[in-house]
Amino acid sequence: MGSESGPNASFSTASLVSIFKKDMCIKIPKSKIIYLSEPEDAYEYTNRLDHAYTKYAKTYDVAVKLFPVWKTWLKKVLPHIEGKRVLEVSFGTGYLLLQYASQYESYGIDYNARMVGIAKNNLSKNNMHADLQKGNVEKLPFPDEYFDCIVNTMAFSGYPNGEKAMKEFHRTLRPGGKLILLDFNYPSNRNYFGYLLAKLMERGGDILKDISKLLKQFGFYFIDREIGGWGSVHLYIAKKEPW
Repeated sequence: MGSESGPNASFSTASLVSIFKKDMCIKIPKSKIIYLSEPEDAYEYTNRLDHAYTKYAKTYDVAVKLFPVWKTWLKKVLPHIEGKRVLEVSFGTGYLLLQYASQYESYGIDYNARMVGIAKNNLSKNNMHADLQKGNVEKLPFPDEYFDCIVNTMAFSGYPNGEKAMKEFHRTLRPGGKLILLDFNYPSNRNYFGYLLAKLMERGGDILKDISKLLKQFGFYFIDREIGGWGSVHLYIAKKEPW
């Protein structure tokens, strides 16, 4: 069969666009915007994820570099990094570090030892350096008010206790310091596709969190930008109170 052309083809294309827009306009009921309870056994949850990241670390490294949409989302963070001393928490294999580490006094913490090793190697191959180490977001090995900026991308929904993680971000940021957090959450307009993508991440093991509520709890001033994934990818740019 040849490809369809003429009025019928135009009608078909218009119909598909119309259906897509109609689905985009479908609003998920507020009653379905639910944040699940965090796991009772935080150790088991974290170590299960750690095992998976160890197994697929090399694949992850290649995928992040090749997947254009993911890279586009991550790079949205870069214009907002500021200050002298920057910490990236849960940096994975270091893709984002490669974009900025040479411009700052850069530090990194990741729970997965194999990810740390790959990230160090990636930086070394590009003649770049950052102080990277294995560590737990709930017990950051740094003094109070040490960093000018903290970066956290596509990782917060993988923490078993969001409150403990946010407490450590707040503790180690200097007064007036900036937290840049990128992660999945429900779209504010509750559109169908954004909701489905958020739930897909949840089914993959993530724990969607009410990040705005946590930022308010710790006194951050912030803006929340929906930058992709039909509104399910959120960029939070937060400032710690200056006193």
